[in-house]
Amino acid sequence: MSNDSQGLVKGEAAMLISPSASASSQGPPLSPSTATKTPELPDELVQAGWSKCWSRRENRPYYFNRFTNQSLWEVPVLGQHDVISDPLGLNAAPAEGGDSNLGNGQRKRRSSEEQGVGPNSFKRTKVNVKAPRPSTIQTSSVSAEATPPPVTCWWPSRRFNQMFVVLFRIYWDLDIQTNAVIREHAPAAHLPPHPEIELQRAQLVTKLRQHYHELCHQREGIDPPRESFNRWLLERKVIDKGQDPLLPSDCEPVISPSMFREVMNDIPIRLSRIKYKEEARKLLFKYAEAAKKMIDSRNASPESRKVVKWNAEDTMSWLRRDHSASKEDYMDRLEHLRQQCGPHVAAVAKDSVEGICSKIYQLSAEYSRRLRQTHLKACASPPQSRLVYCYPVRLSVPSPPLPRVELHFENDVACLRFRGEMVKVNRGHFSKLELLYRYSCIDDPRFEKFLSRVWCLLKRYQVMFGSGANEGTGLQGALPVSVFEALNRQFGVSFECFASPLNCYYKQFCSAFPDIDGFFGSRGPFLSFCPVSGSFEANPPFCEELMDAMVTHFEDLLDQSSEPLSFIVFVPEWRDPVTPALTRMEASRFLRHQLSVPAYEHEYRSGSQHICKRDEMYYRAVHGTAVLFLQNDAGFVKWAPTPERLAELTAAYRPSLPRTSSLSSPGPAHIVPGDRDSAPKASDRTSTNENLFTHL
Repeated sequence: MSNDSQGLVKGEAAMLISPSASASSQGPPLSPSTATKTPELPDELVQAGWSKCWSRRENRPYYFNRFTNQSLWEVPVLGQHDVISDPLGLNAAPAEGGDSNLGNGQRKRRSSEEQGVGPNSFKRTKVNVKAPRPSTIQTSSVSAEATPPPVTCWWPSRRFNQMFVVLFRIYWDLDIQTNAVIREHAPAAHLPPHPEIELQRAQLVTKLRQHYHELCHQREGIDPPRESFNRWLLERKVIDKGQDPLLPSDCEPVISPSMFREVMNDIPIRLSRIKYKEEARKLLFKYAEAAKKMIDSRNASPESRKVVKWNAEDTMSWLRRDHSASKEDYMDRLEHLRQQCGPHVAAVAKDSVEGICSKIYQLSAEYSRRLRQTHLKACASPPQSRLVYCYPVRLSVPSPPLPRVELHFENDVACLRFRGEMVKVNRGHFSKLELLYRYSCIDDPRFEKFLSRVWCLLKRYQVMFGSGANEGTGLQGALPVSVFEALNRQFGVSFECFASPLNCYYKQFCSAFPDIDGFFGSRGPFLSFCPVSGSFEANPPFCEELMDAMVTHFEDLLDQSSEPLSFIVFVPEWRDPVTPALTRMEASRFLRHQLSVPAYEHEYRSGSQHICKRDEMYYRAVHGTAVLFLQNDAGFVKWAPTPERLAELTAAYRPSLPRTSSLSSPGPAHIVPGDRDSAPKASDRTSTNENLFTHL
């Protein structure tokens, strides 16, 4: 069984609608063949409409009532209530040989695997749905599924959801209970989401992206580094004290180290990976030409102008003179030119790049202020010390009436439209969002605000990650199902420190946007989440500032708690140079074990799993993964990384079946092991980290 099938609803093998049109799933059931003739029932049961049939799906007999369409695994009991005349079972006879409190509904026919509680069983439904007859799920045809029984609200009936969950493969297991313990706190002071505000925020962020693109072109003559704006948002939110959940507005320092570093790395030109000699020759010529042009057009010192011009002209002269150089010769010459000219080019570009960073931040702060004022128009208790199991974010500001959002389906894709703006999500994840909403939302029992909040959620993440092809998916990827199952089974993990309602596996997780994600189970941003005990999985987006802040938070939590506390951290094994976060974790006194998963021998789920095609779901990692176990003493005693546990975790990481989409991740997919020249350099890691490590 493949990894992605590990998260299936238990009992998927017992399909409720058989493609072979078996007797037990479509139309009146057929009696078994004469070769498997079974004894007849008592005359009283036969007169009541009962007959004994054979289930080809389960390979065992069952009993069917042609009058009521009821089907049971066990022998019917005389006097058993009729589901039509007595739907509540008030006159039902107690079950023989069992608990008298069990109703007839618990004895009706189900597949063997489905008799246990499934991962997504609707055991806590909060909606008033008219219950269908027990036999409806078993005997209705495929065409009948298109017209489910009438319900009091817009969403599908329980019958529809149960059939959907069984028929479609899913990636989550929302029945795993949490072991994360926090101190009870007051509701969050975030303003509730509103489609009008979210639409305006989307427009402002798009406008801010355009400003960034124009500034890079006008001032430096380059395209903005790929996804540098996305990483700027992440880096700013680490230190942002403003009130907008997405736009930075109160940061110190104003100039972003992440954005400044990435723009400077692309000056005077962006250095791409080189595979052939002619490419290396052209790149060397372009660098020399761009460096000379920049130093001539900027206010540089005479010494800088002299050094850069001399090295650039010398390089061009060498290129005209020597036509027999190898690729390695060109690359060595380029490295020498960068060492000679780089400091002088960076010196003349420094003020201009700082101006770009400052201008983007000031625009963001102004947009945030305007958005806050509009949001306030549209629509503290003391800290508690009592320990409770963690719960989703609750907003202290009541949600106003929300405008109508339209929903329709195109094949397997749910489309939500508000004022001409449409967002999409596949049916499986739409059903998952409904489950999370039922588990987590307390202010909307009739699901009247569900569609509006789903639209806000999808729009927020769409704007966060950009609209380009595969843009932002590297910040939203996830571990395979088998790894999550091994973490839960061996180390008691039930909580994800960095996730979203779209890519979470457990129903307990931290995410970036508490104001909207809280309705779907989020416990808020991890850097503001302070658990006392529990076992956690941390797979952060690959922003170096965020990972560094994560390590600081880990060590503070582990140092302050005497209860069992464990963090299993998955980060890229970057060694040239090593990231500060990885260095700090390897030197931490809380490190109990470190595991290395080699490159190309494991895979991850795409960050766009909620909308991508099934054959694009997995990507092979092109860099090694470092798995670090940070635990306090009590956590080490309870969840020690023993050799047996580590062996199962390592085995769970290996792809069980080859996939066409898991050969490599986009971008650096063409890198082959041992190709040193095409391996990413430290200078361009930040501009390609989402490709270097498969969409985490």
